[in-house]
Amino acid sequence: MDGLDASSSDFDQKSSKPVAGPFKSTNLRSMTASSPEILSVSEAAQLLDVGVSTLKRWADSGTIESFRTAGGHRRFDRDAVERFRIRRMEGGPGPGWLALIKDEADLHVVASELLRARARLGSWWSVADELGHVLEELGARWERGEMSVIEEHVASERLARGLAWCAQSIPLPTDPPAALLAMAEGDDHTLGLSLAELTLREAGWHTRWAGRRTPLGDLVNAIHHREVGLIALSASCISRDAEALRELHAVLAPAARLAGVVVVLGGEGAWPDPPSYGHRLRSFEELHRLLGSLAREAA
Repeated sequence: MDGLDASSSDFDQKSSKPVAGPFKSTNLRSMTASSPEILSVSEAAQLLDVGVSTLKRWADSGTIESFRTAGGHRRFDRDAVERFRIRRMEGGPGPGWLALIKDEADLHVVASELLRARARLGSWWSVADELGHVLEELGARWERGEMSVIEEHVASERLARGLAWCAQSIPLPTDPPAALLAMAEGDDHTLGLSLAELTLREAGWHTRWAGRRTPLGDLVNAIHHREVGLIALSASCISRDAEALRELHAVLAPAARLAGVVVVLGGEGAWPDPPSYGHRLRSFEELHRLLGSLAREAA
């Protein structure tokens, strides 16, 4: 999702400088809403590649500058949105994530910052989306050779451990539904699945890790035996073989449809879009909404 993978690589974490604190709300009512430099909520959300609800929550908390027109409509100054977008790419509106995980922070320090982000943003899926966009930028920096492989591996492992610690600390209801987390064949970049796990567990799902390079036959067996109610498959940007991903889905989809197992396809890989069965998701907000819909159907 930009989604279930969220990063272009498990090892695409780069360093960044800590960013300043939250923006303060400002009043720009003298500027006309029709000005090309003024953005509506939907326009600003599209520019930042986030959902409208996420942007509204950031504006309400003062994380990003906004103002109200005389008619009470929320608006954003384009320059302020661009500044916010750049800051997000360099470490997010919260802590300097990239500097934190690169500078050999203790596991509990990383976990503490993740918990602070959860308190600031209000949900784990919001934290996942924030980190997902940061990791996308890290992938681009990695391709430019701005970080060594060893630095990437160390930072990736540090973040993965912090995410796993937080995920396991989320209490689950009695007899929760189960979700299987797996990568597309040949892909082993699992940080996106770690972010998906936070979203799933917060929604009351028990998670089982199939992880890297899971044989397709084993996934089909898990479906046939109805071991899980949902399979989340991630394919990072290295999975550009559209035919291979289409064939994978073509094998899984009939078995999942027959068993009533939900299939979620995420990451930047070349999944069929839309799939013949299941859901192609590009953000953790979309995953959150899907899980809410499934919960209402099961009620």
